[in-house]
Amino acid sequence: MLVQALASLGRVGIQVCAAFGRAGLMLFNALVGKPEPARQWPLLRKQLYSVGVQSLLIIMVSGVFIGMVLGLQGYLVLTTYSAEASLGMMVALSLLRELGPVVTALLFAGRAGSALTAEIGLMKATEQLSSMEMMAVDPLRRVVAPRFWAGVITMPLLTVIFVAVGIWGGALVGVDWKGIDSGFFWSAMQNAVAWQKDLLNCVLKSLVFAITVTWIALFNGYDAIPTSEGISRATTRTVVHSSLAVLGLDFVLTALMFGK
Repeated sequence: MLVQALASLGRVGIQVCAAFGRAGLMLFNALVGKPEPARQWPLLRKQLYSVGVQSLLIIMVSGVFIGMVLGLQGYLVLTTYSAEASLGMMVALSLLRELGPVVTALLFAGRAGSALTAEIGLMKATEQLSSMEMMAVDPLRRVVAPRFWAGVITMPLLTVIFVAVGIWGGALVGVDWKGIDSGFFWSAMQNAVAWQKDLLNCVLKSLVFAITVTWIALFNGYDAIPTSEGISRATTRTVVHSSLAVLGLDFVLTALMFGK
């Protein structure tokens, strides 16, 4: 029994290492090469719209409601200590340091990441990728690279939008509903938020999450079994693996940024 358990564990470890190797080779082959802006820009522009613009609605709606919940819960807690004037600081720091990058990445994985996996998996199942290879067109450069750069570019921008509308949602509850003085709300936020410690780290977190989520989504689609069941499983893996990776990386990055 012990030998079988160790053998199973070793087999899983080998499979994980092999998957990391294939994912690394896929990304390397997709990104390394002679740049061709005239050919790649139209493809990138299309993916920027598909991955970024079409994700705006869920990002903005989620940001507003999360900001409103933060404002309401924060007000209930702060009033216990007669510190409701610090609500702006609490909402802004919560969104910038944690909720903004993390929730945006999770929403991006569920909406755009799953779509990328399904799209590339379907292209593989219908042999579109093989047809490109037969016509001497590199599918990695034409299919994977534009989608990767689109994800890396759009997620930090979506994070900024999420944080902005979240702060507005918190102000809507705190100032317009609960009657906190708007000067106290905004001045507390401005005094507490630091450029490098909060704003820059927020963008850095979102950039790391963007690379991770987009990479996972593209690899699962490119490595999917070319059947309907295989594509379905690959899409599920994208959401699960991306969510776990984002939460794990969030702890690591938070420890590096704020653990001192």
